Amino acid sequence: MHWLKRYSFPLLLFAIAWGVRLIPVLLTRSLGIGLDDMFQYDMLGRSLASGNGFRWYASPDLHLILKFVPLDLSRVPYDPRGVLTSFRAPLYPLFLALIYSLNGLEGRFFAARLVQSFLAALLPLLTWLLGRRLFNEGVARAAAWSVTFYPMLIAFPLALATENLFFLLVLLSILLLVRLGESPSWGGAMALGFSFGLAALTRSVVLLMAAAALLWLILDRRLYRYALVAGVTLFLTIFPWMLRNSLLHHRLTGLETSMGYNLYVGYHPQSDGTFTFGPSLDLLTIVDDAERDRIGTQKAIEFIRQSPGRALFLVLRRFGHFFAPEWRAFTFFYASNLLGPLPPVLLIAIYLLLTLPWWSIAIGGIWGWAFLAEESTQRLLAYLFIGYLLPHLLILSEERFHLTLVPLFSLLAVHFWTRGRRAAPEAKRGALYLAAIVTLFLVIYWVERVVTFWPVFLRLLGPAGNQLMLPY
Repeated sequence: MHWLKRYSFPLLLFAIAWGVRLIPVLLTRSLGIGLDDMFQYDMLGRSLASGNGFRWYASPDLHLILKFVPLDLSRVPYDPRGVLTSFRAPLYPLFLALIYSLNGLEGRFFAARLVQSFLAALLPLLTWLLGRRLFNEGVARAAAWSVTFYPMLIAFPLALATENLFFLLVLLSILLLVRLGESPSWGGAMALGFSFGLAALTRSVVLLMAAAALLWLILDRRLYRYALVAGVTLFLTIFPWMLRNSLLHHRLTGLETSMGYNLYVGYHPQSDGTFTFGPSLDLLTIVDDAERDRIGTQKAIEFIRQSPGRALFLVLRRFGHFFAPEWRAFTFFYASNLLGPLPPVLLIAIYLLLTLPWWSIAIGGIWGWAFLAEESTQRLLAYLFIGYLLPHLLILSEERFHLTLVPLFSLLAVHFWTRGRRAAPEAKRGALYLAAIVTLFLVIYWVERVVTFWPVFLRLLGPAGNQLMLPY
């Protein structure tokens, strides 16, 4: 029974984490899907499961879509099986296709959510493992429980969204990076590159974070040799899909052709740097991915040239959006009458649950980083954070993007709230000044968000709040 005692905590942690994530999945067994992204991933998953390849807008789906979006099919040779696409990265649709193949299409959303709840329950375990390496057992356990009961991470398995794989792969990559720093090996370097490669095949935005990790390895005299192995492994992992997309469009193409679309939405005159409903529809009529990408990029450059000062201001706004309270998804689904009317007291409690945990770990995480005693760990986390944040500042930012870093922020926050300044009494002034500036900015931004959202919140509390039909 020695093994049971040794693994009692991780087993208990996983069982509780999976249990709390199963509750919303089981309560919403017949729940459909409600966002364009989810519908697109479902189309791709069904196409792959049926053996038709990476296609969307198959004939049955096309008739549904044309009611809402007048697609221009004149520039592509239309196949009833659907249009070959490169707009989305492939790994999450492949994940759905595997589930659909094993389960069948009937009840496929519920089956996908069951599997996603299992994967989501692994996040606290990885948080615990990472915390033991960066801090100590106490911090690791407290942060793992924090991730276990973090409201949005409990609810996210309900969404057919890439984050259900992405959260896990990014955290696994960080754990492998820290492990490689402690115990260098060629196998560890290959595992790191492969993990980051899989994360990039889920959301290519992680590539800059992966580059930051490789830079950290290169700058360490003990580890620079392993950076090459990790980098080559990463490239070999993503190269086949890049080759496929390049052959599809007859030009060098990356993992996704969504950059132009996102730049267009992010810099549009009606946008404040986050997803904006009106401009988000403008380019959807273009079915050819390469053309949409080209036009979106060209238009975004025009927007920037017309108002370069505004473009710089949008970078600051996106920093705020990245740290914004996690209200958007719930507000959209509740106002779309997905949940029916809820009592005002329950609504207030839900919004507090979606706000206070993030505010606590965001502030605690910022100061926890500033008071880190080990400079190498502080530098590593800074590289990773900048590598992950920078693409969102330059392209498009939403509050859901910070969920990827909740495990890291939880570890740093627990470290700070439990040990405070005692953790590093000689903390560098630069880090402290930076933490103070960021904290001041976030407090001002959060107050502005609350004030702006207040009229909408009062309407949501009203008798017909669940039928406001607000845009996402």
